[in-house]
Amino acid sequence: MFRRWRRIDQPGLELARIAIEKRGVTVASTLVDGGEEPFSLRYIWTLDPNWSTRGLRIEHMDGDDRWLTIERVGPATWRVDNRPAPHLDGCDELDLSATPFCNALAIRRLGGDGELTVAYIDASDMSVEPSRQRYEKIDARNWRYIDLGIAHGFTAALQLDRDGLVERYEGLFEALG
Repeated sequence: MFRRWRRIDQPGLELARIAIEKRGVTVASTLVDGGEEPFSLRYIWTLDPNWSTRGLRIEHMDGDDRWLTIERVGPATWRVDNRPAPHLDGCDELDLSATPFCNALAIRRLGGDGELTVAYIDASDMSVEPSRQRYEKIDARNWRYIDLGIAHGFTAALQLDRDGLVERYEGLFEALG
């Protein structure tokens, strides 16, 4: 399946191919962020059959191409660029700032109201640090996201499509038909 999202707050577009197989899910995506400091990304996100991250490989292209690889090595233990990342111990999932795809992972993991710690990847500079998040289920397709960490106090309404992927992320993203 394919998903396209556009930025609402600034120029930007993402095209993601989501392949669901018995052994897991693979998302291959390209996105362009046309904000103050434009950049583009390509990523391959591999998930297990329960939609839990196995690994994420990102190519950041802004004239000075950089790569970042994050792999799960335990239930809440990670390796970054093939090195242990003890600062991410306890992170349940990944959150890549430039895409609404990652919200579906947290929602699937929680299944209802709850909190989790994520390894937050700032797509503009490729930094990775833990951040706490809360999700509140309004109904089957509507959720409230509350950032308790890096952007403390930020909230947004999330509307999901029939596949459980973000259709609309208040103020930031919307899916294109």
